[in-house]
Amino acid sequence: MFSIKKSFFLSILTALTISCSSQIAKVSSTDPTPYLKTITAADLKTHLEIVASDEMEGRETGSIGQKKAGEYLINHYKTNAVSFPKGATDYYQRIPASFLNAIINDNLLDSENIWAYIEGSEKPNEVIVISAHYDHIGVINGEVYNGADDDGSGTVALLEIAQAFAKAKKEGHGPKRSILFLHVTGEEHGLLGSSFYTQNPLFPLTNTITNVNIDMIGRHDEFHNDSSNYVYIIGSNYLSSDLYNICEAVNTNYTKLFLDYKYNDRTDPNRFYYRSDHYNFAKNGIPSVFLFSGVHADYHKATDDVDKIEFDALAQRTQLAFTIVWELANRENRPVVDRSRN
Repeated sequence: MFSIKKSFFLSILTALTISCSSQIAKVSSTDPTPYLKTITAADLKTHLEIVASDEMEGRETGSIGQKKAGEYLINHYKTNAVSFPKGATDYYQRIPASFLNAIINDNLLDSENIWAYIEGSEKPNEVIVISAHYDHIGVINGEVYNGADDDGSGTVALLEIAQAFAKAKKEGHGPKRSILFLHVTGEEHGLLGSSFYTQNPLFPLTNTITNVNIDMIGRHDEFHNDSSNYVYIIGSNYLSSDLYNICEAVNTNYTKLFLDYKYNDRTDPNRFYYRSDHYNFAKNGIPSVFLFSGVHADYHKATDDVDKIEFDALAQRTQLAFTIVWELANRENRPVVDRSRN
């Protein structure tokens, strides 16, 4: 997650507290449980030990280490027969250094978003984007900042979710809507990869029905020392009562986490709603939800390593993200936008 110190250039939305509907949405008829169970702590650990290893050199935007991490992601998608999107020539959305350095010149090199895609069977033109940033802050004074939680945790969550959907499709239960798995670059420098995508979308933003964004879901914070059976939900009710209801319903039916809305207040001084990649979708009127487990003592430090990750909790939160996307992909109607984007 990028530092609040670099968020001054983001638009400040008018503060508005929106009450949450208590209605629970009906979930789609196809049971996701067999595929949800393929998302395991062991598999997440296997991926993260590579993505957040010293070999990836902290995955600084545009660096050799980040490109190595990107190759690992792509190889996983190829292994699971998850292709790059229709309309693209490969798994890369290339972003020039001129764009990455336009607002704050951090001397970044050319970089890439990485995308993979599962086409919907009934409404292929309607797209759900599930995102996580795969960059971190590199090597500082000879120390590798591996970013195992930030956002290695979200990065590997996308891999497991894509694998589950690929298995479902192979067995005749593929999503009715299309799903774009979007690993964005440049988040740590100001949400740059998601900004580039929303300015240069492969699929029209009008056809993008929701963004589900995952950033830092591998640990617990100081407010949950007694249990990691929780996740923060941010923004689900800002634009769409449907999206809020979907998140609540699938959690009740499948994952049974404590959904913590502590940071859902737009006036919260931490401003987490504005500090991860969903914001670039939300400001374009796309219903968006941010899954997050909070900051901890190793945030943006060289000690954010794999051995600190709570993999059982990471698996549960990944399963929740999967069921949210499953419901969005298979329900009859796209989420209604019935609330002000302000």
